[in-house]
Amino acid sequence: MFRFETAGESHGECLVATLTGLPADIPISIQAINHELWRRQQGYGRGGRMKIETDQAEVVAGVRHSKTIGAPIAILIRNRDWKNWTEILPVERIEGGGEAKPVTRPRPGHADLAGCIKYNFHDARYVLERASARETTARVAVGAIAKALLGAFGIEVLSHVIAVGAERLQRQATWEEIVANSRKTEVLLGCVDPETEGRMKEAVDVAYRTGDTIGGIFEVVARNVPVGLGSHITWDSRLDGRLAQAIVSMQAVKGVEVGSAEEQAASYGSKVQDTIHYDKEDHRFFRGANKAGGLEGGITNGSDIYVRGFLKPISTLRRPLESVDLETRDPAAAAYERSDVCVVPAAGVIGEAMVAIVLAQAFLEKFGGDSLAETRRNFDGYLQQVREF
Repeated sequence: MFRFETAGESHGECLVATLTGLPADIPISIQAINHELWRRQQGYGRGGRMKIETDQAEVVAGVRHSKTIGAPIAILIRNRDWKNWTEILPVERIEGGGEAKPVTRPRPGHADLAGCIKYNFHDARYVLERASARETTARVAVGAIAKALLGAFGIEVLSHVIAVGAERLQRQATWEEIVANSRKTEVLLGCVDPETEGRMKEAVDVAYRTGDTIGGIFEVVARNVPVGLGSHITWDSRLDGRLAQAIVSMQAVKGVEVGSAEEQAASYGSKVQDTIHYDKEDHRFFRGANKAGGLEGGITNGSDIYVRGFLKPISTLRRPLESVDLETRDPAAAAYERSDVCVVPAAGVIGEAMVAIVLAQAFLEKFGGDSLAETRRNFDGYLQQVREF
């Protein structure tokens, strides 16, 4: 089974990711992984941390001569900012106490207070270090490897931004626009439409000037996904549910939409179902539309997958909100540390990683294989079955 874990604190020595269950012989490019890490760091409204870090992946196990070997893969991503935190977050206790930087004024909307109560901490430092979205750097590295597996079978996963604050793209982006957007060497806000992106930038500027933060919506699209991934037979094997959980697991994401769920909720059934048709010349079924977002009954139906993540404004504001000091229990302004104003483009890249990971898991559940060649034989045999259906 393909599974992964991440470890590491925001200001610790490094982030770590481990993943198991991949077949041998999948081509792996460190440059491709690092490009995904670079994409995650881009976007208008990012904070000072992105000026410090230049994320680079070190694959230390499971890949040799640029191919997976069937063994567990381990990836390190070093935090350059660690040099400023060695006495604040040491692994072993420093004689004499060392420097401390306690966080006793929890931030509304963050894990600070709930985490402190849960773990019986009176300093939110340990909570925020792990709850930080810095952790998603490791997820993006894992997602790049999941993309390598999917790419070997022609499956692509990309994202774009459809809303920042109240400014929203008022049309469906084409796949070609999304591909071109992903290849940009300078990233503003990840929207395919320049005019809309300009309005989005103005909204970010307003948030910056007022000491606020701003959220938005990103859309992840997966193309060339075969029919039949996922299942209808149990609640936890339904692929739309697994994708939704993966997206909402991202820091600051509070909602998810598969296909045109919001539109469908306000419509009649006759208007939102994807009608079924058959091309007798090509011997294939096809749909009249794709309002289901490529998933029906928890199973991929062969159409493109569309998943949207709804990102709230991040919790750390330069103009702090009301809170309470954990030590005195008196009213106090919430803690502030260096932070971003807008992270929606980065969230889209993280969303890509999470969708790729879930699709890779479902792909290997269906086709298995200890080597890429074995997986391909199973995949090709299934495609032949689909053609003969």
